[in-house]
Amino acid sequence: MIQLAYIRSNADEVIKRLSLRGIDAAETVKEILDTDKKARDCRSEMEQNQARGNQIAREIGELMKSGKREEAEQKKSETAAIKERLKTLETDVETLEARVKELIISLPNTPHESVPHGKSADDNHTVLTWGSVPALPENALPHWELAAKYDIIDFELGVKIAGAGFPVYKGKGAILQRALIQFFLNEANKAGFTEIQPPIVVNADSGFGTGQLPDKEGQMYYAPLDDLYLIPTAEVPITNMYRDVILEESALPIKNAGYTPCFRREAGSYGAHVRGLNRLHQFDKVEIVQIVKPENSYQVLEDMSAYVQGLLQKLGLHYRVLLLCGGDMGFASAKTYDMEVWSAAQNRWLECSSVSNFETFQTHRLKCRYRNAAGKTEQAHSLNGSALALPRIVAALLENNQTADGIRVPEVLVPYTGFDIIA
Repeated sequence: MIQLAYIRSNADEVIKRLSLRGIDAAETVKEILDTDKKARDCRSEMEQNQARGNQIAREIGELMKSGKREEAEQKKSETAAIKERLKTLETDVETLEARVKELIISLPNTPHESVPHGKSADDNHTVLTWGSVPALPENALPHWELAAKYDIIDFELGVKIAGAGFPVYKGKGAILQRALIQFFLNEANKAGFTEIQPPIVVNADSGFGTGQLPDKEGQMYYAPLDDLYLIPTAEVPITNMYRDVILEESALPIKNAGYTPCFRREAGSYGAHVRGLNRLHQFDKVEIVQIVKPENSYQVLEDMSAYVQGLLQKLGLHYRVLLLCGGDMGFASAKTYDMEVWSAAQNRWLECSSVSNFETFQTHRLKCRYRNAAGKTEQAHSLNGSALALPRIVAALLENNQTADGIRVPEVLVPYTGFDIIA
């Protein structure tokens, strides 16, 4: 959440930075400042009336002591008028400040200056490409046909049980899923991340803290009886562990990793590009989350990007890294890298990870701070990334490793699967 004090002092900068997202925020910023001024004017008048009321109360006391009851009664009528005015001002201040908060909450994070201007994925910048397009046998199959051929993922059974977007993993398909999760968690542990197993439902305060609410409530599964949301990513519960917390500087950086199932309604998604594992309502993911000092956060972003790329390299997957333009970034992000793997049978790139720096956008909402060496509290920065999301990784592994004899399992996964080929 952008801070009101920052908007007051840097209105033009906020408008300029938000324009990188393709957003014209001039009118919203103007309304914030105008409404804020009205609220401050009302609060100033409140304070003046309160001071006047206190002064009159003292005067009434003195008049009563000296027996001047008639003059005291006249003062009391003035006090009554002040009380009525205070009630009106209190209501006005509450309404105006609520409007300011509503407007600020509607603004996404301001992009970092290195983020390219743009409105859609077409404006993203390719940072690097690793590996080469795999050579496939003739009549290579897309992963949904391979899944049926080897009976490892049943999409139709998932439709019967729950609906489209809820596949059933079977046999070696289920083992491959479990192997990937274990591999990703073990790699995170070796990289110094603490493993977390968080709840997979969160309350509205948690959704607000990381920026999912009120921006993405339409994409989240909601349990109204309990007023809980199924998580779209482990980022939400893990980051909210530090809501309303003041950390010690010596505790930073905090590095956590967690595996969870994730749930997304993906409303409005349809077409050939969502077939098979390309877009699901329920999927598995390992998430990495860091809480760091502000001066270190952009180096940490690069380190997290390199870490995720290392996982893709160990799996032998051809991938590319994109620097997202302003219009394609998430609501809360200040800068995001996307990693995409090459799907050889579909002949297209599939996003499998986003790594983002949120700067103070989430930590202001969370009220997550740290106490520096001088004892002063400062705002921390938060970052997270997928390390990794499984569906498109599985899709790429199945398609890119298919041979006439079956689907080869990457060497790093064989100790986890117990087999080196799906045949």
